[in-house]
Amino acid sequence: MPTATVAATTHPVIAEQAEQFLKTGHRMKAIDLLRPIATTGEDAALAVRLASMLESVGEDEEAISLLERVCRMPTPPMNALVNLAIMYEDAGDYLRAERCLRKVLETEPAHERARLFLKDVLASRDCLYDEDQARDDAKRNQMLDQPVTDFELSVRARNCLKKMQIRTLGDLLKITESELLAYKNFGETSLIEIKQMLAAKGLRLGQGLEGAGYARVRNEIYEKLKEQVGAEVLEKSVASLEFSVRCRKALQMLGVQTLGDLASRTEAELMGVKNFGQTSLDEIRERLADHGLGLRTLEG
Repeated sequence: MPTATVAATTHPVIAEQAEQFLKTGHRMKAIDLLRPIATTGEDAALAVRLASMLESVGEDEEAISLLERVCRMPTPPMNALVNLAIMYEDAGDYLRAERCLRKVLETEPAHERARLFLKDVLASRDCLYDEDQARDDAKRNQMLDQPVTDFELSVRARNCLKKMQIRTLGDLLKITESELLAYKNFGETSLIEIKQMLAAKGLRLGQGLEGAGYARVRNEIYEKLKEQVGAEVLEKSVASLEFSVRCRKALQMLGVQTLGDLASRTEAELMGVKNFGQTSLDEIRERLADHGLGLRTLEG
């Protein structure tokens, strides 16, 4: 750790005695000599020097506490702020380290050492956050990849999920309650089972369709459909097709603008729209069939 100059102290005699102890290898004697004066907060230079000595003998907590006291002064020494930032960085406290260095640069924008250390702190902080995020993502993905067969579900619920090709917890997050209930032989009892299973892990149906997850799932569906009929068909506007007023209103409520949007929906999503019935559903099926498409099914 960089040190303050002896000349800056208001106790030059004691400071010189401490330096002599250091030169002769008596570091603890130097510390004991400085501690009564340096810890009073009256001599910033001695406090910074003592903090350096304390760090060298492994007394990091006392050194940090001493530097923090100095840095609370109305006009703290720049070297105290820099030294404290270095100790914070070594302790993994990157936020506090950054604050100290930015305080230095507010006073001395061209402070070379502060600028250099700030780059290191920011790089270390970003690296730490990236590692934490990667660990969190890996842990979450491992949980979402867990097969639904690992859980205690009724035979009916298990069979329905199998037929719908719902194999993992992650698959369950990509469908809604209405979609499950719309499936043949899938009732309220099975729904409650699955909701309880997900709740035990802090999850819920449809969670994967929220925010960025929704866009990602829809994009996956779109790419599969594009392999079947091509992008030109999928990008065709539903406004160019002859739909009844009721169908048009339902599509507007769902935000459906293209054939690709429509083909990525399920019967349950459409039937969940107010005043949308079987006649309207048949109409949409017919229009999609004219273009080689159909509504998405939970079988795949």
